Amino acid sequence: MLTHPVRYLKFLLGCILCIAAGMTSAQQASDRVAPEFSHQTLTSVPATQTTASYNEFIVVTAHPLASQAGYEVLEKGGSAIDAMVTVQTVLGLVEPQSSGLGGGAFALYYHAASNQLFSFDGRETAPLKAPTDLFLEVDQSPMEFFEAVVGGRSVGTPGTVKLLTELHAQFGKQPWSALLDPAIELAENGFTVSPRLADSVSRDAERLQKVPAAKAYFFPDNTPVQTGHVLKNTDYADTLKLLARHGGEYFYRSAISQAIVDAVQSSPNKGYLSEEDFNNYKLLTRVNHCFDYHAYEICTMGAPSSGGIALQQILGIARHAGLEKFKPEAPVAWQILAEASRRAFADRAKYVADPDYFNIPDGLLHERYLKQRSQDIQPGKASQEVHPGTPDTSVSATLIQASSPEQASTSHFVIVDRDGNILSMTSTIENAFGSRLFVKGFFLNNELTDFSFQPKEGEQLVANRVETGKRPRSSMSPTIVFHQTEDPQKKHPYLALGSPGGSRIINFVAQSLISVLNWQDELQVAFDRPHILNRFGKMELEINTPATEMENDFTKMGYEVSIQDINSGLHGVMFTKEGMKGAADKRREGVVLGK
Repeated sequence: MLTHPVRYLKFLLGCILCIAAGMTSAQQASDRVAPEFSHQTLTSVPATQTTASYNEFIVVTAHPLASQAGYEVLEKGGSAIDAMVTVQTVLGLVEPQSSGLGGGAFALYYHAASNQLFSFDGRETAPLKAPTDLFLEVDQSPMEFFEAVVGGRSVGTPGTVKLLTELHAQFGKQPWSALLDPAIELAENGFTVSPRLADSVSRDAERLQKVPAAKAYFFPDNTPVQTGHVLKNTDYADTLKLLARHGGEYFYRSAISQAIVDAVQSSPNKGYLSEEDFNNYKLLTRVNHCFDYHAYEICTMGAPSSGGIALQQILGIARHAGLEKFKPEAPVAWQILAEASRRAFADRAKYVADPDYFNIPDGLLHERYLKQRSQDIQPGKASQEVHPGTPDTSVSATLIQASSPEQASTSHFVIVDRDGNILSMTSTIENAFGSRLFVKGFFLNNELTDFSFQPKEGEQLVANRVETGKRPRSSMSPTIVFHQTEDPQKKHPYLALGSPGGSRIINFVAQSLISVLNWQDELQVAFDRPHILNRFGKMELEINTPATEMENDFTKMGYEVSIQDINSGLHGVMFTKEGMKGAADKRREGVVLGK
């Protein structure tokens, strides 16, 4: 299937230059156990071309081989959804630490012919037998992060295959089986291990080697696979062949699902997943989360993702606090954005969870509430403490604020086909290599650790607590932005983007939107901007970038400052008069391809 040898060689070269980034904050468990760190600094990476534009189709993914495979599907007349199937199955092979068949996903899909936008929820679910104290010790104290993660306890019902299957049935053009061929071919013949994958294996060697199947795959001769090693995964090829022959639903009612259940229930840290969970799993179509911002309509993922709510809060609070008076060179611009983020994250920790289990207060997004949340922001001065607001007094007294750990091991891709259909999709297995359980050639997620470990404190409940069948809160924020027009019957796309990065996803996407919509940056320029973040009070500055030059400014404002690797993987497309322009985050190994 990979029929462009010159382009293929360029992609292999791209693999040698690939990048991984990580995070090291001490705010919560997810920040203390960052799975990936950068091989090169942002400033050392060769410049990405931003002048190329494409008029027929475009694909931007986190790995050269996935972009290549998606390109070929589109070139042969496939739809964006056809390319999605191929891209995701290739990503599950070549960057298995980030996403795959054992995980979940959110997808925004714009169907051009009908002028409709869809939000699909392929998030994992808690097993029907999972107890509310799933992550509590005998003394009712929360488990240590990796004690909860490694093994079957953390595994939720996978949703990615269901999403691929049902979207293809509805919007696909090419045969399902043919779309799995590229990943099957690479799995059987071997793919070249990139520096990012090799580094991830090396860093997680101790945990991976405790799982016999993972050890056999990643540690030939008892040493971690190295960059440039040609790795074959015949088990993965066999799994995909079964799905090609029987269809994606086979994943949920077959020897594959039984093998997953057996692995979960027989692991030392055994879990609760059962065949009943697979039989009951459903892909959900969610209400689109759209809001106006300047001359644009921003559409992103609603709950159980916190992305849409938090993005709307950050942009709204920052606007009311005077962000638009300042240029990106001004430290106070980033300080206002940081304070808006702190307030959104405080509200998120208390009020956002799976909407099928919890009524999220509508008041969180009322304009008067956003204005109220902005009023105690003082430009140039750090807020000492930030607490959740009170958008609706009927729920505030019964809830307690609680954080949940989220990891950066996720992947985002954007695909646009010849018909103008747009897919913006974020998929994940949560932590690097998920639960570390390696079954049938792929890793199982540890998504249940995205729930709060502590279900309640006294009589106060945590909204994002473990409940049977519930979907854990996420930060994944696949986004599509449209120009506002007088004719609501015709949408005009402007941007499609998203990122991995755990709870920092919200910040990455918010800052990119502000860079483009406020500061008129090109999309690649927006992605290249150094990261300056604040979620819980500490100002995080991206190491080896101009962001560190503002350290003294933020210290004088009263912030504790942390300089660190910050692991984004922004990928996106901008729609211009000249055509579509793709952008890929230089911190990873993404590639833009189009025609």
